[in-house]
Amino acid sequence: MVILFCGSGKYGSLINNITSDQNLHYLKTYDQFIKMKPLKLSLILLVIAIISCNQPPANNQEKFRKEIADAESAFEKMASEKGIAEAFWFFADSNAVIKRANDTLIHGREGIRSFYSADYFKTASVKWSPDFIDVSETGDFGYTYGKYRWQSTDSTGKVNEATGIFHTVWKRQSDGSWKYVWD
Repeated sequence: MVILFCGSGKYGSLINNITSDQNLHYLKTYDQFIKMKPLKLSLILLVIAIISCNQPPANNQEKFRKEIADAESAFEKMASEKGIAEAFWFFADSNAVIKRANDTLIHGREGIRSFYSADYFKTASVKWSPDFIDVSETGDFGYTYGKYRWQSTDSTGKVNEATGIFHTVWKRQSDGSWKYVWD
């Protein structure tokens, strides 16, 4: 007997369990199940179908990944054009936290702006690009990681360079934009 199968959603296995012979004892007897009034049976099946299929379409995952990739690109571009402090402030969620040297944690947008307003960062530039992007099924959180390259010029004119790996956690805002909550 086949009732309904959506194939996705967290309740998809519930549908399979209801239709399997070993789990019909939850319905008291198979005969009671068959003799249910058609309207009642239809409503039960409709509710199960709605719940089991209540997941964003798979193509949204790619859409969400592209949105995060676009946010990363705009973030890096702003750092290059308007400065590191402005970019890290603009793309930070109000509760963002960044981890920097010696495991120092800087909290909040204003704290992040203040940190990057130091003289050292005024002569610095940073370039990065994510190597990997993933996003939650619901499209409200995502993360990226990849390589970065910092360059700064000291008082003698010598250019110093540092490279490494970054990891950023992104959160969708109520207006649909993406801001980082961890960097």
